[in-house]
Amino acid sequence: MYKYDNYDQAMVDTRVEEFRDQVKRRIEGHLSEDHFKPLRLQNGLYLQLHAYMLRVAIPYGTLSSAQMRALGDIAEKYDRGYGHFTTRQNIQYNWIQLDQTPDLLAELAAVEMHAIQTSGNCIRNISSDQYAGAAADELVDPRPYAELLRQWSSFHPEFLVLPRKFKIAVIASETDRAAMKLHDIGIRIVRNAAGEIGAAFYVGGGMGRTPMIAPLIREFVPLDQLITYSEACLRVYNRYGRRDNKYKARIKILVHELGKDEYTRQVEEEFAHLLTQNIEPPLAELERIKTYFTDPPFEVGATDAVDRSDPDFALWLDSNVEAHKQPGYAIATISLKSVGGIPGDASADQMRLMADLGRTYSFDELRVTHAQNIVLPHVRKADLYALWQQLEANGLGTPNLDAIDDIIACPGLDYCSLANARSIPVAQKLSERLAPRRAEIGELKLKISGCINACGHHHAGHIGILGVDRKGTENYQLLLGGCEGDDTSLGTITGPGFSEDGIVDAVEKATEVYLTNKQGEERFLDTYRRLGMAPFKEAIYG
Repeated sequence: MYKYDNYDQAMVDTRVEEFRDQVKRRIEGHLSEDHFKPLRLQNGLYLQLHAYMLRVAIPYGTLSSAQMRALGDIAEKYDRGYGHFTTRQNIQYNWIQLDQTPDLLAELAAVEMHAIQTSGNCIRNISSDQYAGAAADELVDPRPYAELLRQWSSFHPEFLVLPRKFKIAVIASETDRAAMKLHDIGIRIVRNAAGEIGAAFYVGGGMGRTPMIAPLIREFVPLDQLITYSEACLRVYNRYGRRDNKYKARIKILVHELGKDEYTRQVEEEFAHLLTQNIEPPLAELERIKTYFTDPPFEVGATDAVDRSDPDFALWLDSNVEAHKQPGYAIATISLKSVGGIPGDASADQMRLMADLGRTYSFDELRVTHAQNIVLPHVRKADLYALWQQLEANGLGTPNLDAIDDIIACPGLDYCSLANARSIPVAQKLSERLAPRRAEIGELKLKISGCINACGHHHAGHIGILGVDRKGTENYQLLLGGCEGDDTSLGTITGPGFSEDGIVDAVEKATEVYLTNKQGEERFLDTYRRLGMAPFKEAIYG
């Protein structure tokens, strides 16, 4: 994984000391909240319902064991003993004291981490495939390109005050595990007909109030022009994006209103100009970055055999373990979705345990997924049983990857000042109700947001739930048919909303329609697409 150079470390250390002074002035009353707000947001610090919340960047989801241990220690020292992993491959702490924030940031900097540009109208954390560098189906490891984009976007003077926040994802396989088409820019590393490696650009995706799927605007950008083309996309947006209405400020609105063809024309014109300015980082920098993403020292000839005699272990194998590019190794997902638990939350002790497991079983490396789980990317198959035993003993062995109780959920009204309804209790009730049937139901991605901002990706759930305020009462809309993967689609609202208990009943009725009507090995999404909304709506509303 990438290691800071002297410039990286100096940049982060300097920001910590700048913010230490800003916090001191705020506490002493020399800065008003209006003046302090943009300063704290530049450092990932939000003021939520009950306390400050700090969002920490985990670039492209990659963590070392030392970093994961530090996150656990911070949870214990500065929070209430836990952290919340998010759909942007970040971690959030929900109970932060303002006067302690500079010390917290200094502890992050000591393990090459920060909270810079995790908020505000800037380019946010660059996300990627959680299986990058390990997946059997990837063309190349996309993380060196994500790291190059991180370096380009950090403190970029032209893009620190964009019309609205901006999110980029980079993948390198046909299987989209990062919801790439639902980003402001989605980049897929591809090979063209001549055998050259380049990037396909999808621009103008996003969820929130106006969900849109990003169209493909260029099929192939040479990799030595990746930053230049990205800059062209951002420049057109920065020039014409709406600043008079925050609800129409995202790039998806610009692409929609200009039209894909006109937006593309302007990007190509800007790209041609930028090519004359020689702004692309030198190839030597990309090659330097790549040296940090070489394969770990895999054991040659490691066995592919796995003893499946323990039925509980075999269930976890089938659910939470994926194919690895290296014979004798596997990719193991640690579920942060125990039955009745809070999706995405991990205690300080669990984080420290996962750090130890990463060191013991995965070459000191862990990944955060956009589905709020943790991945050990390089596990010897011979070690899978020992790994599973330790996970089981610590509440982390739930065999539910992509199942109905592997729920994505935002913090909702329990924490967030923007939310209209609670997400956490709904997720807990659904998990308790439907987890006993996960094997019968099979793959079903359920996502919950506490407001229209869609931090829980409800638009992209096979079943999505949106919390709304209905005359002062929490109400929940049900959506069906969304998908964030290769065949991206947006969910459709079934009809009138439900109470907290009513939405749990409605989801169960939707699964019953599926189980009654599925053909062969159809997933819930397949059956819904074949049948359409009508039979589901009839069963749900009676």
